[in-house]
Amino acid sequence: MTAWRVEEPEPISALEKGIVLTSYGSRGIVALESGVRLACKYRRSVGRPICGDRVITAMTGDREGMVEEILPRDNVFARADSRQRKQLVASNLDQVLIVIAPQPEPSLDLIERYLVASHSLGVNPALVLNKAELHQASTETQDPQPPLARLESYSVLGYPLATTSCKGPPGIGAMQDLLHNRTSILAGQSGVGKSSLINGVIPDLDLQTGALSRATGKGIHTTTTTTMYSLPDGGDLIDSPGVWEYGLWQLSQPELEQGFIDFLPHLGQCRFNNCVHKTEPDCAVKEAVEAGEIRPWRHHAYLRLLSQSC
Repeated sequence: MTAWRVEEPEPISALEKGIVLTSYGSRGIVALESGVRLACKYRRSVGRPICGDRVITAMTGDREGMVEEILPRDNVFARADSRQRKQLVASNLDQVLIVIAPQPEPSLDLIERYLVASHSLGVNPALVLNKAELHQASTETQDPQPPLARLESYSVLGYPLATTSCKGPPGIGAMQDLLHNRTSILAGQSGVGKSSLINGVIPDLDLQTGALSRATGKGIHTTTTTTMYSLPDGGDLIDSPGVWEYGLWQLSQPELEQGFIDFLPHLGQCRFNNCVHKTEPDCAVKEAVEAGEIRPWRHHAYLRLLSQSC
């Protein structure tokens, strides 16, 4: 994304490409290729763009634009609503950073839900353990409980893991390394410290937020709206509102099993083509669990999600 600027913008051509920085209702703010932040309406025939969408805009007068076309998306990130329907959050991502912390403690299958969602949507997931000072203190007095006790296992599976603290060592450098020259979205429960992390990696956050407000002529609620920001060393970071519990939309059983990357070498080797790896005989996945090739708790998580989302 082109670096933003605050000075008075130059005249804008009739049609220009841009990226949606934030979207609310039937309006949003688009960063044009020239660097201008432009408040836009959405043409009904086009639909409603989401944060990260590449669009084509046209001027309609009074320094306001109209989104004329949403260009094809590379991928999307989504969450489920209360009826388990898929709600699109952002698009054209390189990765989703799943932020967890000792407080609030993540629920048993929270990480698995995020991982399954990321894989099904074609976005690379990474884990961020924030509030490392609390994690260190808890491990000195007692054994951590799942899923915090299983972080090393996720690393062994190949998921990047950054440990961060906004109050001292190890700082936020490990997360900054993951963000460099990538378009990333931060996802996680309310209270895990996403706002502190964003303030740490974006020193001019207030300036960028002010530029968005000036584009609309009124304040925008960035804490309740998915918003894209430019990173100082290259790349973009999307902040999505925190949720108390991340839910999956309705998935098919094949979609769910594809979200467990340790299952992949064993899929297609079961006795039955429609095996769901539950009670069927000669199940390659269950045999891999018994052989220690798949961790039992991963299989248990899969079975719980199978009963909830399929």
